[in-house]
Amino acid sequence: MAKICILGGGFIGRFYADSLTGRRLKDEVTVVYSRSQETVDRFTQDYNISNGFTDMEAAISHPDSDIVIVALPNYLHEEAVLKCAAHGKAVLCTKPLGRNAGEALRMIEACEKAGIFTGYLEDLCYTPKFLKSLKSVRDGSIGRVLWTKSRETHPGPHADWFWDLEAAGGGAIVDMGCHCIEIGRNFIGKDIKPIEVMCWADTQVKPIEAEDHAIGLVKYENGAIGQFEVSWTFRGGMDLRDEVMGTEGTIWVNSWLRTGFEMFTTGESEAGYVVEKSETDAGWQFPVGDEAAELGYVNMFLDQLEAFENSREPQETFYDGYIVNAVMDAAYASAKSKKWEKVKLDIWKGKTGVQKPSVYQEYDAEHWFIKKEKLPNGDLVTIVKDKETGEIKEIH
Repeated sequence: MAKICILGGGFIGRFYADSLTGRRLKDEVTVVYSRSQETVDRFTQDYNISNGFTDMEAAISHPDSDIVIVALPNYLHEEAVLKCAAHGKAVLCTKPLGRNAGEALRMIEACEKAGIFTGYLEDLCYTPKFLKSLKSVRDGSIGRVLWTKSRETHPGPHADWFWDLEAAGGGAIVDMGCHCIEIGRNFIGKDIKPIEVMCWADTQVKPIEAEDHAIGLVKYENGAIGQFEVSWTFRGGMDLRDEVMGTEGTIWVNSWLRTGFEMFTTGESEAGYVVEKSETDAGWQFPVGDEAAELGYVNMFLDQLEAFENSREPQETFYDGYIVNAVMDAAYASAKSKKWEKVKLDIWKGKTGVQKPSVYQEYDAEHWFIKKEKLPNGDLVTIVKDKETGEIKEIH
């Protein structure tokens, strides 16, 4: 059983508490911290918690805080994690780990020096559909992964600090690109080094200094490409989609909006909340059966807390958060320079010197194979390339 302290009683803190309470049937949220006494009072009442604080240090150091969950705004992550390290408390931190790679690296170094357990709360790498897709990829069902695309778009976040460039460390990229980049890393292989990023970012709709829309390409050492699409300007709710293309197959995943659950309501009953980021409570609605489970929170805490109990690394680590921060740093640099920008990594634990595989597949002794296709009239056409002359021709 883990006695859990949650730092932050807002939107994400409540999602975490909902995901933890009664799920493993042996974990207990025992301590909560918020900067607001009103939030502390409401949280302790809603989740039957006896220890509520507006002093972060008091919450972290409390004897009932076995493991601390950081569910705070981005600008408080480093402070909270360093306090956990100082008190020798295991810590799980929500995404993104830092506002930039420098913050993330300082957190890693402090926690390693303190010898404490750490975990990165990247929920979208724990959704049921993602885990099933990842197993298929790792089992070789779609061959060698060539390209991934991850998309998260919605009308914008729920709290004021997200919209503040300094507090958040960025806009839509740092808010949602962290999800998309880590999803791509998992499919391509976490041991494959991200080397360059090309990114377009702009402020299209919102009166803010940060970007509200961005598209990026992450180039990996083995030749694979990871693409991310993020926006705070999308209308119609929240759109979560992933695609993976391999040499032997393709996977499409739609985690939100179109999940097979549709409902129409006039909105006259004032029933209230329908689903996260829904823009209206009238008309056709697309609810989700168990939001915490579908967003990956339940699987995430199962993995993280079992890793804590068994002294093993969780699926998502602080190191993963650091790599994602470094990729996002390169994305912001590229958005300014309009060029490919290198991913700067002070630490790299994966493979090095990986070469892009050969694109040449032999058809016979004289030809390279390009494609085979059956035409509408039933003819089978094979397209090959002559090894000596380079001529491309059809063989019927």
